[in-house]
Amino acid sequence: MPHTVPSPDPEAAASAELARRAARVETSLAEPGAPFAVVLGERGTPEYADGPRTLREFVETTWAYGEAPFLIAGERACSYGEFFAAASALAVRLREGYGLRPGGRAVIASGNRPEWQIAFWAAQLAGLVAVPLDAGWTEDAVTYALEDCEPGVLLVDGERLGRVAGWARRTGTRVVLLHGSGDESASGQRAESTGGGRAADGLRVERYEDFPAPDPLAAPPDVEPRPEDDATILYTSGATGRLRGAVATHLAQAGAALNARYHAAASARARGAIPGLEPAPVSPMTVPFSDAAAFSGFYGAMAAGGTLALTDDADAGGGPAGYGLAETCGVVLAPFGDDRRAEPGGAGRPAPVTEVRIAGPSGEELPDGEPGELWLRGQSMFRGYWRDAAATGAVFADGGWFRTGDRAVRRDGWVSVVGRLQGA
Repeated sequence: MPHTVPSPDPEAAASAELARRAARVETSLAEPGAPFAVVLGERGTPEYADGPRTLREFVETTWAYGEAPFLIAGERACSYGEFFAAASALAVRLREGYGLRPGGRAVIASGNRPEWQIAFWAAQLAGLVAVPLDAGWTEDAVTYALEDCEPGVLLVDGERLGRVAGWARRTGTRVVLLHGSGDESASGQRAESTGGGRAADGLRVERYEDFPAPDPLAAPPDVEPRPEDDATILYTSGATGRLRGAVATHLAQAGAALNARYHAAASARARGAIPGLEPAPVSPMTVPFSDAAAFSGFYGAMAAGGTLALTDDADAGGGPAGYGLAETCGVVLAPFGDDRRAEPGGAGRPAPVTEVRIAGPSGEELPDGEPGELWLRGQSMFRGYWRDAAATGAVFADGGWFRTGDRAVRRDGWVSVVGRLQGA
């Protein structure tokens, strides 16, 4: 009988070619001596060899962008220099005026506006743990998070004031009204500035607009957080419906910031461009700033001296492509180059400091093409759930692997998330 040679599978050949291209890009950016070179950290997991190790180090690099536009909201624009001066001034006030100390929590409850970014980065410059809350939460959900994390200050806008007012009265916690009067809230809770004292109804509110104008030459507080110190608590309900606070260290969030920078560089290299020499990006932002995907968006823009354009236009985009969770501090799997067009339904390829395992029922690594649970490990993983050792233990496997509960398959390095595990 004549010997029959099977015809090549066009899809498999195309996937293999995309993998080869991706490998060339990844090698050029992450090999020893390259901008995103990787080393093994003290925990035995990959970390970036160079770059910031804390969010304070990361944001301090943006000061060099000076008059370049950082945020555009309608007709209002804020330069990097103005932003950094405002964040530094608020950080000093939180430290010296409010007496907050490193490790204390600062809740941010606001819609997407420049003051959200000022408040978040002021917390980092003051050595505080930033706790961004979903702007769409009900008062019950907000109260649960406040009871759980026990913040020392509430940085809110007028629309959210009514949702924190009851808890703030009961506890005497001070409130900074970032924007608006409070008339916007469903409760009609109007804020009268108390100048740091206590109002007749027990609510201690200061208006951000009443603070002195920031000194552009003034330095932030003399606080140097360590990489292992907590930087953020991002509340997530996952599939359980119960809110849990995912705690991330400075090292993890700094890794997330570098992940965003890497994904941008990989996309540029895949297009044949030289990373860092293209015009600074303008990034439309419709995703709430409190969302983990938004972190990747504003980290990426800030790393390149780009601009965040706040918009309500859902067709404008507003978040990076790929896969990320509160527990991963943002996007850790992302497409670049031809991948985005060839496999639009997939999640992407891992960042250099993200290890992927497609795990079987006993935790064994499954071969390419076989679906299993997506496990992740690396620099940008959270350290655990706030004050919830049981929940933390349930999602971490031996070796520091985070069990996402998502069902995924890997082919030629590309990871596609195809659903949730039953009961996860």
